[in-house]
Amino acid sequence: MDANIKKRYEAWITDPCFDKETIKELKELEGDAKELEDRFYKELEFGTAGLRGIIGAGTNRINKYIVRKATQGLADYIKSKGQGAIARGVVIAHDNRRMSREFTEEAALVLAANGIKTYLFDDLRATPQLSFAIRYLNCISGIVVTASHNPPEYNGYKVYWEDGAQIATEQAEEIIASIAKVNDFGSVKVLEMEEAKSNDLVELLDEQIEDAYMDEIKKQSLRGDIIKKVADEFKVVFTPLHGTGNIPVRRALKEVGFKNVLVVPEQEKPDSEFSTVAYPNPEDKEAFKLAIELAKKEEANLILGTDPDCDRVGAVVRNKEGEFVVLSGNQTGALLVNYMLHSLKEKGQLPENGAIIKTIVTSEMGRDIAASYGVETLNTLTGFKYIGAKIKEFEATKEKQFLLGYEESFGYLAGTHARDKDAVVTSMLICEMAAYYYDRGMNLYDALMELYDEYGYYLEGLKAITLEGKAGLEKIADIMDYFRGCKLEAIGDKKIEVFEDYSTQERVYVDGNKSAEKIDLPKANVVKFMLEDGAWVALRPSGTEPKLKIYVGVKEATYTASKDLLERTMDWMN
Repeated sequence: MDANIKKRYEAWITDPCFDKETIKELKELEGDAKELEDRFYKELEFGTAGLRGIIGAGTNRINKYIVRKATQGLADYIKSKGQGAIARGVVIAHDNRRMSREFTEEAALVLAANGIKTYLFDDLRATPQLSFAIRYLNCISGIVVTASHNPPEYNGYKVYWEDGAQIATEQAEEIIASIAKVNDFGSVKVLEMEEAKSNDLVELLDEQIEDAYMDEIKKQSLRGDIIKKVADEFKVVFTPLHGTGNIPVRRALKEVGFKNVLVVPEQEKPDSEFSTVAYPNPEDKEAFKLAIELAKKEEANLILGTDPDCDRVGAVVRNKEGEFVVLSGNQTGALLVNYMLHSLKEKGQLPENGAIIKTIVTSEMGRDIAASYGVETLNTLTGFKYIGAKIKEFEATKEKQFLLGYEESFGYLAGTHARDKDAVVTSMLICEMAAYYYDRGMNLYDALMELYDEYGYYLEGLKAITLEGKAGLEKIADIMDYFRGCKLEAIGDKKIEVFEDYSTQERVYVDGNKSAEKIDLPKANVVKFMLEDGAWVALRPSGTEPKLKIYVGVKEATYTASKDLLERTMDWMN
């Protein structure tokens, strides 16, 4: 065993600040050198938004000691901002994962011990409700305990700031530095819950905040008349995939007028083991197996599924052959862009300075659609916090009016009530959009084909390579270095026209006809190749999982040509 790993391990099994259960768990692993290396070769990284990892004892796991340390660092950072920041307090929400409530209370009691008031929901809540609550309560910060769509053994801890968005990159670096100063787990201050409550340092939230959130959701409805017209016959199957979406999504759909919303009974209740699915991810068709069975039985018009913390949503519809297909995040995004802009224009409410925001690895189809309505589309780095930052910028400058933000990984936001992706408002809009097309004798698949015929066949692919542990991180770094330095001229049979390196913030025109340009976005570990005929390839390490993600986008005049080009390009990347 490496000397540093051994030293960290021995510190955990001998330090009296760690409880008996933790020490017992670690001692049982004494003969498993590989497992101990993975648990102690590094500290679980507090990235640009927070922590995510496997639950367990050790420095490279998420546990109450890691949560306490992170919270102490956050508390110290808040205290550095002065008494005004301290007085505003922090709101914390959590999902239904293993240890989520325990980690939530640990964080609250560390904040309380530092004199910072915490507002707690009485039970699990969706991530967008946390984003809303921060601004509604005028808190200085917020925390959500979730690992989104990861497998059951994972949990996480995300930090938000006063604008309701995840902490910005520079701010994250300052909080990381603050956490790094917490050298001794035993030095972290923790208050008992009864003392915290008696001193008004922990307060449970009531239903008022739920009602206020729902009021904001309903304001985003664009065609209440259509819902009313088709409500008796239009049928939706919904699955929260054992997560937090069951109550808020059903309430939103009911209150805007949908009458026939059928919930998959086996997946309705919260379940930390996600017992009916291998992977609680609405991007995965297998997660919709039970929902599709119910939709066939009930002849439903639409299937919706939200991930465990209800910030992402997937839609499933029948294709021309009558088979159920999961719309990609890019396809749903394009449909929403068109539906929203068309509806606003038809109602005379399309602002002259309206803006759509998407990420650099999201399809360009939405940009093409928005341009046809005279609406600008702006790119951000991957991560919804960058979209939240743009909303904040628009509010300050009044230069643009935010209409919709979205990313290829099934995250969308309409309205500014939240500053993170919101599957509650998006579920409502997708249902409303589907009802609109239903009234025209179409479903969302038919609507998508119409858009393809008009704007071209934009298709996208994603390959995620899992590379775990220390060796995996090194391999990912080597791959990124290779693509930065290899000076490719083509990918497959498409010539490279532009190379973008977001780590150096430089855009290079390969033919040399234009000088290199600065990319006006924050630095990020991403490279992107812009190919001829509108195709592109991007590579980025995941910020939350041990994966290298390779994105491919193509556009051709026919579906067959686009599909063929996409397959050839994906094969080349193998």
